[in-house]
This record gives sequence, C-alpha cells and structure tokens, in this order.
Amino acid sequence: MQTRSTILLGLLIAIAGILHIVESWLPLPLPLPGAKLGLANVISLVALVCFGWRQALCVAIGRVLLGSAFSGVLLGPTFVMSLSGAVGSLLVMGYAWHYWRPYLSIIGISVLGSFVHNTIQLSIASLLVSSYGVLWYLPWLTLFALPTGIATGMCAAVFLNRADSFLSYKKV
Repeated sequence: MQTRSTILLGLLIAIAGILHIVESWLPLPLPLPGAKLGLANVISLVALVCFGWRQALCVAIGRVLLGSAFSGVLLGPTFVMSLSGAVGSLLVMGYAWHYWRPYLSIIGISVLGSFVHNTIQLSIASLLVSSYGVLWYLPWLTLFALPTGIATGMCAAVFLNRADSFLSYKKV
C-alpha cells in the first residue's frame, strides 16, 4: 500500500508540474497580467481529497519546483510568489476540507483557495517591490478567482468521481 501511494503521489506531482508549465504558455485574452486558470490546482485538490493535506502539500511544492525549474524561474521572484501562493492556498483548502466540508463543497473550497492564492501572491509582490500600489489589482484578481475557482473545483470533482475505483477514496 505504501508503494502504491508513493507512486500515485509521484504521478500527481508530474502531472501537476506539466500542467503548471503548459499553463504558463497559454495566453489569456484578458487584460490581467499574471492571471492564470489554475489547472495545476486541480491536481492539488485531488491529492488533498485522496491523500490528505500533508501529501497534497508535497504535490503543490513539487509542482512549483518542477514547473519553475523547467520554466527557468527557479528561486526568482516568480518562484517565490508561486510557491507562497500554492502553499498558502493549499493550507487554507486543507483546513476548509477538514473542518468546513459539510458546509462547503469541493467547488467552494476551490474558490476559497483561488482567492487566497491571489491574495498571498499580491502580498508577496507588494513586499518584493516595496509598494502597496500593487494591491489595487486585488479586486480584479478576486473577480477572476471566482470563475477559475469554480472551474477548477468542477474539474477536480469530475476527476474524483470518475477515478474513485482507481484511487480508492470516498466520493466527493
């Protein structure tokens, strides 16, 4: 059982890393620089539901490390923002999954994670450039977080409901 879990976590890290890289190549037809769909967060949600927050944290950190290394931004400002957003949002989603699950669906938890991710990233950007002026961008990213969080949560729910026999967990 331990070997199977390790292999599945490795596969989830690889898939999330690939999605992280592919997403950076996708141009969004929006005037929101830095806004992304959050495709790799689908995998983080899957790991959270199937394995728990500790293993999901490994997936989130692993995908940021892989994605940043292959994108050429490892240990730069983009890496710091990405890692802090991924870790912060995953910790909040893990808390919400554990304590608020009767009140929030996986879609609601995904929207919460999307909002937290954007808030943390903008806070880190504000610190990096030593200016609060970056925070004017938060309302626009919050508006963008709602549909992307819904889409990410729906993708995770569909994936989890179809892969339940393979991953052996309780349906969402």
